[in-house]
Amino acid sequence: MHAAIAAGSRLATDAGAAVIAAGGNAVDACMAASLVTLISEPGIVALGAGGFVTVWGPEAPPCTIDGYVTAPGLGGTSGTNQWDVHVEYGGGVTTGVGPASIGAPGAPAALELAVERYGAIPWRDVVAPAIEVAKRGFPLSPAAHTYLEYTHEAVFGWHPASREVLHDADGKLLPLGSAIRIPGLAESLEQMAVEGTEAFYRGELARRIVEEVRESGGALTAADLAGYRPVEREPLDATIAGWDIVTNPPPAVGGVSLLSMLHLMDEEPVGGWDKEAIERLIAVQTAVLTYRRDHLDPARERTEVALRLLDEVRDLGLDWLARSPSTIHTSVVDEEGLACSATFSAGYGSGMMPGGTGIWMNNSLGEKELNERVPRPRPGERLLSNMAPTVARDGEGRVVAIGSPGADRITTAILQVFLNTAHLNLPLAAAIAHPRLHVDIGHNPPVVVHEPGLHIEGHPVRTYERLDMYFGGVNAAALHPDGVLEGGADPRRSGDARVL
Repeated sequence: MHAAIAAGSRLATDAGAAVIAAGGNAVDACMAASLVTLISEPGIVALGAGGFVTVWGPEAPPCTIDGYVTAPGLGGTSGTNQWDVHVEYGGGVTTGVGPASIGAPGAPAALELAVERYGAIPWRDVVAPAIEVAKRGFPLSPAAHTYLEYTHEAVFGWHPASREVLHDADGKLLPLGSAIRIPGLAESLEQMAVEGTEAFYRGELARRIVEEVRESGGALTAADLAGYRPVEREPLDATIAGWDIVTNPPPAVGGVSLLSMLHLMDEEPVGGWDKEAIERLIAVQTAVLTYRRDHLDPARERTEVALRLLDEVRDLGLDWLARSPSTIHTSVVDEEGLACSATFSAGYGSGMMPGGTGIWMNNSLGEKELNERVPRPRPGERLLSNMAPTVARDGEGRVVAIGSPGADRITTAILQVFLNTAHLNLPLAAAIAHPRLHVDIGHNPPVVVHEPGLHIEGHPVRTYERLDMYFGGVNAAALHPDGVLEGGADPRRSGDARVL
């Protein structure tokens, strides 16, 4: 079996290569690489995360596995020990951390279900590369180190187990490239390899996680973990620029935002990033992101509202504009045309690594840009997400798996890379490396944040001096009609792309 893979690091693509060599397919490789990234990019993501996996084979209907975080508190409990911290990452962000910021993680369950449904080798063989990485340790990557420079004290310094892993004896953040070994992590992974994720949700690992979180003032209960189930959903779909595209459906809001922006940009295909195209990109981002903020985020009925947005955009095209008000990604496509796109997030991190498990936990309840304007979620309810793992096929037989981390920059990053591919026919590496912009609607008026190489006039701007991880970390893999495989990893992060 041959495949193209793009993931967060060389360690991750090594894991994908190992399971391909062991007889695995694109899904096995994607899940193995994702698992390695979940344990080896501290601060960026963690195993106690949530996420989504979109799978589309040549002879089967597409599916998105929803493994996102759910609100804790089944059994009537509540958490009180959460506090806000402000960090200067990305121009400044305030987020809630601590035990009460932790929701019930879905990442382990989503990984296992994807392998069971669509993989070709046993789950234990998919977990094996991550166990080896955990045993020997891993270097502190450039992306993780950059993020931790902002957060190591405020987010990852308050909990003793977390602090010990990332800091030296004087309390300073370990240098870039330092060997990281996390006590208990290999043992936790070995339990999950043998017992499945039953160990994480209903076994000894679950007991230790819940015990420390509850004793520390969090809301997570044994019932929250035991009752967690990933959900198989029918993806959103659209036909844009001759491509059939599937992506993450509601209740997440990322997929509907992405498809809405793609529809609007496809009304007048981009022939190059001249002044007119950039102005339209700014207008489209501003309109859709504002609509999402004002209509999708606060709504319990956000599925209905989201689909209404997509219907309006499809019906009205560009006329709609006049009426409008931490994370990792892995992509794999194999030679048989099976494509897998997976995005996982632990938010900005709760800073907590409970019970000697070696597993950092999310702060999904503390992500203010997603939760501040939303009614308090009911226990067991999925939280909001911007993630949009996507697979696209065209009439000539091309297949692309694509996605990105980056909070509210996820959809704008995927949008621009896909336009570079579908409208400008750029190779994946060039499409990904092209300068990007993002409209930050948190200001009045909105601020156009952009990388060098884009000329912006007539708008408030914030300009970065170089390509920056603020603008996401798109990883994409493709199969061409002649059987050639292609991968592209984002130079903004320490990613890696390979043809296996």
